Amino acid sequence: MTSADDPRIELLRARVRDIQDFPKKGILFRDLTPLMADASAFRQTIDLLGERIAGHKPELIVAIESRGFIFGAPVAAALGIGFVPVRKPGKLPHRTTKRTYALEYGTDALEMHADAIVAGARVALVDDLLATGGTAGATIELVREMGGTVGVAAFVIELGFLSGRERLASESTESLIVYG
Repeated sequence: MTSADDPRIELLRARVRDIQDFPKKGILFRDLTPLMADASAFRQTIDLLGERIAGHKPELIVAIESRGFIFGAPVAAALGIGFVPVRKPGKLPHRTTKRTYALEYGTDALEMHADAIVAGARVALVDDLLATGGTAGATIELVREMGGTVGVAAFVIELGFLSGRERLASESTESLIVYG
C-alpha cells in the first residue's frame, strides 16, 4: 500500500497547517505543530514511520536537529533501538565528527558524536521534512564516514517538487505525506 492509498495518511495530512510567506515571502511553510498537538495524529505518525523503517532492520535511529528529534526518538523507543542526535556545530558535549554541506547561498554544517556509530551498524535516518536533500545527504555522509550503513531515510513530509529524493538516490526513501 502506498501513502496515497493509506487512509491513515489523511488524518495526518488534515493536521498539517499551511502558512503563506514563512519564513519569507513566496514560501509556503508546511507546519507540523498541529499534527504534534493531536495525540492520535502524532501516535499514528510514529506508528507509520516505525512500520516503514522496521523492515530495514536498523540498529539505530539517527535524527536531525531539531524536529527530527521529535519524531526519531519515539520511533527508536517503539522499535526498541538506540537513538543518535545530529546537531548544529557546538551543541554536542563530546568529541564530534563534522560534515559541511552546500546551501543555495553559502554553507552549513552538522555534527555527530564521533563514537555514536560503530562500523557496520545499520541505521535509519529520520527527519520531519525532505526538501532539497542537503541536510539529509550530509547526515548520510556522516554515517558512512563513521562506517555505518543507512538502509532507509524516513520523513513525515516530502516536498517532491524540490527533488530531494534524487540527492538520496542510493538510499531507500520513505515519506508519509508528499506534496508536488
